[in-house]
Amino acid sequence: MPLFKPKYTIVKVKKKEIPEGLWTKCEDCSAPIYNKNLEESLKVCPKCGYHFMLTAGERLQLLIDEGTFREYDPDMVSADPLGFKGPKTYCDKLKSDQEITGLKDAAVSGEGTLNRKKIVIVVTDSRFIMGSMGSVVGEKITRAVEKATSMKVPVIIVSGSGGGARMYEGMFSLMQMAKTSGALALHQKAGQLYISILTNPTMAGILASFASLGDVIIAEPKALIGFTGPRVIEQTIRQKLPAGFQSSEFLLEHGHIDMILQRKQMKAVVSQLIDYLS
Repeated sequence: MPLFKPKYTIVKVKKKEIPEGLWTKCEDCSAPIYNKNLEESLKVCPKCGYHFMLTAGERLQLLIDEGTFREYDPDMVSADPLGFKGPKTYCDKLKSDQEITGLKDAAVSGEGTLNRKKIVIVVTDSRFIMGSMGSVVGEKITRAVEKATSMKVPVIIVSGSGGGARMYEGMFSLMQMAKTSGALALHQKAGQLYISILTNPTMAGILASFASLGDVIIAEPKALIGFTGPRVIEQTIRQKLPAGFQSSEFLLEHGHIDMILQRKQMKAVVSQLIDYLS
């Protein structure tokens, strides 16, 4: 036994908990980012430059002059032409995503000014059924393009869709590819400018139709852009794909897109393009 007792007391200190909602982990480099800093940097990782997803509202704030946006067709909603049923019905899925996002469907369209230049703009939001194109998205894009043609102003479409054509609607969804492409063909035939902005992700029927038809095609850094996933392609062609396949950088190098822009550059460069090309 010890001859004396130690003259100290062991005290257990509780670890101070960090409040939730203050930090975000970068999806690319895993660095922790203070949320206030993330918002100030337009949701771009300050360490690796990874561009986080933006909502349709945030995209509009990024490009459109404050107080000038006027939305088209704000109450247009999808029907359920197939009466689709699965683990979740199409109607239930629509209602759920409407409540989560505050949107009626995956696209927001309207007119406004960009650095005091009149434009028509459409933005797809990947939070709503992965930004997929059903009848409402196709109709909104088509009407917006036709409006821009009649107004003789540029149209800008910001694509963020990992869902492609919305198969809940079957053939009605696939029809939108031809419909939107036809409207853009008439817009370009009239000598009007179309700028396509691709964000992460832009895939499948979206890329195969209106997203790849721009007079100028811009992409954000490190965006996933392609028709189908790399695993499916490798299984089909039985070849290993090159590193970085389907990234913005790979597509720029191979001539599929015209430029890659940091988010903070987007409004200024698009404004310059309108000046040069309209």
